Amino acid sequence: QVQLVESGGGLVQAGGSLRLSCAASGSIVSSNAMGWYRQAPGKQREWVATITSRYSIANYADSVKGRFTISRDNAKNTVYLQMNSLKPEDTAVYYCNRVPLTMATRWGQGTQVTVSS
Repeated sequence: QVQLVESGGGLVQAGGSLRLSCAASGSIVSSNAMGWYRQAPGKQREWVATITSRYSIANYADSVKGRFTISRDNAKNTVYLQMNSLKPEDTAVYYCNRVPLTMATRWGQGTQVTVSS
Protein backbone atom coordinates (compact mmCIF):
# COMPACT_ATOMS: atom_id res chain seq x y z
CA GLN A 1 0.00 0.00 0.00
CA VAL A 2 3.01 2.28 0.43
CA GLN A 3 3.56 4.42 -2.63
CA LEU A 4 6.68 6.47 -3.21
CA VAL A 5 7.20 8.54 -6.34
CA GLU A 6 10.60 10.08 -7.00
CA SER A 7 11.03 13.04 -9.31
CA GLY A 8 13.38 15.90 -10.08
CA GLY A 9 16.22 14.05 -11.76
CA GLY A 10 17.82 15.20 -14.95
CA LEU A 11 21.01 15.93 -16.83
CA VAL A 12 23.34 18.51 -15.33
CA GLN A 13 26.96 19.53 -15.72
CA ALA A 14 29.50 18.88 -13.01
CA GLY A 15 29.19 21.50 -10.31
CA GLY A 16 25.50 21.95 -10.92
CA SER A 17 22.55 21.33 -8.63
CA LEU A 18 19.33 19.35 -8.57
CA ARG A 19 16.55 18.93 -6.05
CA LEU A 20 14.90 15.54 -5.90
CA SER A 21 11.45 15.01 -4.47
CA CYS A 22 9.84 11.90 -3.03
CA ALA A 23 6.06 12.08 -2.77
CA ALA A 24 4.70 9.47 -0.38
CA SER A 25 1.25 8.12 0.36
CA GLY A 26 -0.59 8.63 3.63
CA SER A 27 1.46 9.89 6.55
CA ILE A 28 4.54 7.87 5.73
CA VAL A 29 6.98 10.78 5.80
CA SER A 30 5.87 12.12 9.17
CA SER A 31 5.64 8.69 10.79
CA ASN A 32 8.86 7.09 9.59
CA ALA A 33 12.49 7.77 9.12
CA MET A 34 13.12 8.21 5.41
CA GLY A 35 16.13 7.58 3.27
CA TRP A 36 17.56 8.25 -0.15
CA TYR A 37 19.47 5.54 -2.00
CA ARG A 38 21.11 5.37 -5.38
CA GLN A 39 22.23 2.76 -7.84
CA ALA A 40 24.70 3.31 -10.63
CA PRO A 41 24.85 0.95 -13.63
CA GLY A 42 26.58 -2.29 -12.72
CA LYS A 43 26.78 -1.39 -9.05
CA GLN A 44 24.80 -2.25 -5.94
CA ARG A 45 22.27 0.10 -4.48
CA GLU A 46 23.92 2.29 -1.87
CA TRP A 47 22.67 4.45 0.94
CA VAL A 48 22.92 8.21 0.44
CA ALA A 49 21.11 9.92 3.30
CA THR A 50 18.50 9.43 6.01
CA ILE A 51 16.34 11.72 8.10
CA THR A 52 14.66 10.66 11.32
CA SER A 53 11.00 11.16 12.10
CA ARG A 54 11.24 12.43 15.67
CA TYR A 55 13.89 15.14 15.43
CA SER A 56 14.63 15.33 11.69
CA ILE A 57 18.20 14.29 12.34
CA ALA A 58 20.05 13.84 9.08
CA ASN A 59 22.89 11.48 8.28
CA TYR A 60 24.86 11.25 5.06
CA ALA A 61 27.19 8.92 3.29
CA ASP A 62 30.74 10.22 3.27
CA SER A 63 30.62 10.51 -0.51
CA VAL A 64 27.90 13.17 -0.40
CA LYS A 65 28.48 14.82 2.97
CA GLY A 66 28.72 18.57 2.65
CA ARG A 67 27.11 18.56 -0.78
CA PHE A 68 23.69 16.96 -0.30
CA THR A 69 20.92 17.95 2.11
CA ILE A 70 17.94 15.79 3.00
CA SER A 71 14.78 17.40 4.33
CA ARG A 72 11.10 16.68 4.66
CA ASP A 73 7.79 18.49 4.58
CA ASN A 74 5.29 16.55 6.66
CA ALA A 75 2.34 18.64 5.47
CA LYS A 76 3.15 17.70 1.88
CA ASN A 77 4.21 14.17 2.82
CA THR A 78 7.33 14.74 0.78
CA VAL A 79 11.04 14.14 1.27
CA TYR A 80 13.63 16.16 -0.61
CA LEU A 81 17.25 15.74 -1.52
CA GLN A 82 19.05 18.93 -2.44
CA MET A 83 22.16 18.02 -4.40
CA ASN A 84 24.83 20.65 -4.91
CA SER A 85 28.31 20.54 -6.41
CA LEU A 86 27.35 17.46 -8.37
CA LYS A 87 30.08 15.18 -9.65
CA PRO A 88 30.03 12.64 -12.47
CA GLU A 89 30.27 9.88 -9.89
CA ASP A 90 26.88 10.98 -8.56
CA THR A 91 25.32 9.64 -11.74
CA ALA A 92 22.77 7.02 -10.73
CA VAL A 93 19.11 6.25 -10.32
CA TYR A 94 17.97 7.73 -7.03
CA TYR A 95 15.33 6.08 -4.86
CA CYS A 96 13.60 6.97 -1.62
CA ASN A 97 12.10 4.64 0.95
CA ARG A 98 11.16 4.14 4.57
CA VAL A 99 13.88 3.32 7.05
CA PRO A 100 14.76 0.71 8.12
CA LEU A 101 14.70 -1.39 5.00
CA THR A 102 13.21 -4.86 5.35
CA MET A 103 12.91 -8.00 3.28
CA ALA A 104 9.50 -6.70 2.21
CA THR A 105 10.78 -3.31 1.07
CA ARG A 106 9.54 -2.41 -2.38
CA TRP A 107 11.26 0.07 -4.64
CA GLY A 108 9.70 2.56 -6.99
CA GLN A 109 10.94 3.57 -10.40
CA GLY A 110 13.44 6.07 -9.04
CA THR A 111 14.62 9.17 -10.84
CA GLN A 112 17.68 9.33 -13.07
CA VAL A 113 20.46 11.78 -12.26
CA THR A 114 23.15 12.19 -14.87
CA VAL A 115 26.12 14.45 -14.26
CA SER A 116 28.34 15.24 -17.21
CA SER A 117 31.90 16.56 -17.24
